[in-house]
Amino acid sequence: MSDAISVKELTKKIINGDSVFILDVRNTGDFDDWKIEGENVEVINQPYFDLLEGIDPVMDKLPKDQPIYVVCAKGGSSEFVADQINEEGYENVYSIEGGMKAWSEHLEPVKIGEVAGGSIYQFVRIGKGCLSYFIESNGEAAMVDVNRMIEQYEDFLNEKDAKITHVFDTHLHADHISGGKKLAEQKNAAYYLPPKDAEEVQFEYEKVRDGDEYKIGETTIKALYSPGHTIGSTSYIVDDKYLLTGDILFIDSIGRPDLAGKAADWVADLRETLYQRYKELTDDLIVLPAHYMTIKEMNDDGSVSAKLGVLYKENHGLNISDEDEFRKTVSENLPPQPNSYQEIRETNMGKVSPEEEEQREMEIGPNRCAVR
Repeated sequence: MSDAISVKELTKKIINGDSVFILDVRNTGDFDDWKIEGENVEVINQPYFDLLEGIDPVMDKLPKDQPIYVVCAKGGSSEFVADQINEEGYENVYSIEGGMKAWSEHLEPVKIGEVAGGSIYQFVRIGKGCLSYFIESNGEAAMVDVNRMIEQYEDFLNEKDAKITHVFDTHLHADHISGGKKLAEQKNAAYYLPPKDAEEVQFEYEKVRDGDEYKIGETTIKALYSPGHTIGSTSYIVDDKYLLTGDILFIDSIGRPDLAGKAADWVADLRETLYQRYKELTDDLIVLPAHYMTIKEMNDDGSVSAKLGVLYKENHGLNISDEDEFRKTVSENLPPQPNSYQEIRETNMGKVSPEEEEQREMEIGPNRCAVR
């Protein structure tokens, strides 16, 4: 019989740079759209239905000298295939528990550094490229861009013995369902959202405006209005040391301005934010985005961050001097719209309340918030 490996264990291996071989047995279309990736990850695809009678179709592709990890959509088919591989004499064969569904939902906390009286952590949603943040000082805490899997945050909070007082969303998300409002309600904390993104929101929230400051223990969080990805997009400066950019600026790309159908209107806002508002900030600020596009943006410790000054030298999206060329770049180099993005926006507005399994299906697939 084959063994099983959790997505948490697999995530550790990928972040550590271990050599990982994966056999993905989903349909080829699903595989081509979204797969497990990593610096030292080799992944091949052979649909489950091709392997019902045996593993001959992949026999010559399987390594003899390293573990084999088999993944499917939810974990059932991969167990069957992993057992078949094991029966053919291969050792160290593992089925990935929960499949790509579990991979999509795992959050890996990575410590970024210190703040006054405490620390800041980044939660890496490695299966989707989402990044969220925990800022703690003297027992008080704030969270930014929370994903819907709030149980994982709650487990972390219990370990840290911290009380959540503030929950922020940098903007109204369109690629994933926010857990911010739900977490705030459960922890009796205030939930903050930029009002320009919230005109259709169906619930009460605290309005965030440019220049507002919030105290978390000894730490100061300052709001910086930074439109372009959405009309309300707001960044947060933490202790004049960290810049949480939401989906405006990434490590290797910039935010797309079209997820609400307003690309032509918002391109100028995006350029003003990137080429003026951010330019006025100190180069030493550590940029902490809400997403990353590829594993190449990840640092050796698994975090996703870089100094603002470095990005102004190396990020192509910050170095397009001609305005017409910039407009063309952000309007013609866009990946497909995120899966179910309009339904996700309406869920985040409180207009609809899908069941949990439907929410999972809505989020399936990679992050698509950036200009290529």
